[in-house]
Amino acid sequence: MIPGKSNHGHPSARNHASEREQSQRPMLHRDISMREFLRFQELIYQEAGIWLSEAKRSLLTGRLSRRLRALDLKRFSEYYDRVIEDREDRWALLDLITTNETRFFREPIHFQFLEQCIFPAWKATGNQGQRSRTIRVWSAGCSTGQEPYSLAMMLVDHFPPSHNWSIEILASDLSRRALAVAEEGIWKAEKGREIPRDYLRAYTLKGVGVNEGKIKAAPSIRVIRFMRLNLNDAIPSGFGQFDLIFCRNVLIYFDVESRKRAIHRFSRHLAPDGFLFLGHAETLNGFCSSLRCVAPTIYAHENNRKGAEDAGQ
Repeated sequence: MIPGKSNHGHPSARNHASEREQSQRPMLHRDISMREFLRFQELIYQEAGIWLSEAKRSLLTGRLSRRLRALDLKRFSEYYDRVIEDREDRWALLDLITTNETRFFREPIHFQFLEQCIFPAWKATGNQGQRSRTIRVWSAGCSTGQEPYSLAMMLVDHFPPSHNWSIEILASDLSRRALAVAEEGIWKAEKGREIPRDYLRAYTLKGVGVNEGKIKAAPSIRVIRFMRLNLNDAIPSGFGQFDLIFCRNVLIYFDVESRKRAIHRFSRHLAPDGFLFLGHAETLNGFCSSLRCVAPTIYAHENNRKGAEDAGQ
């Protein structure tokens, strides 16, 4: 070695250091055992109503492995023990297994139904004093917020405060991580392609400085209250009823019993003349006799004949 010089910069020295660091890290048992999988399967079901079939075993392994590495744990059983003992770790687990796929104005047929069928009826009855001028909406399983902000754009546009309308949107999700993004209301600029141009101009702001290349929800559509809510749990008291409930592409992750419980809660919190919107792969057939289909994946109370007929005109 040359006097006064260190060999720390030599590639072979760096490689040896890297190997030592890796050898000091806990070696993760890559494959989750069937016993461990079944324990997590039951826990996730009890906590969230989400049923992971055995086909999801490799998916669960991949998502939990990242968490184990972050916590320097070697075994899935160690992580399970930790999750059982600590509520924060249980919430982190649910963040890991939830899917946050969404986009603005997803399933356009639903937004067309609102604009062409429901909104004209509401405007007419509101102007005649036959309905409240407060519109309440629940976006259940709101993910990172694109759905409730899409609804906010449409509702504020059609029922502006200047015409004495009031919009209240509750957006709930199981994932704290997704809710943090939703509440911030900032997305990459390319997401703006999903938004109709007039709405994009009127209801979003172009990012500058650290937010350059992003768009932000404008103050006029921040009529949304975000909250963490588990659809598998009892709904908090004082929740009230809603004119619109959107729960799209959420129930497909539930088993039959969890689905029935969620639909029963939606039915109780749906206003007498309200409408429930489900995802394109979801149906209420055989789950709820008090709600009937008024359009594909759109439901109303069985006794709401007049409202459903008006909306269907």
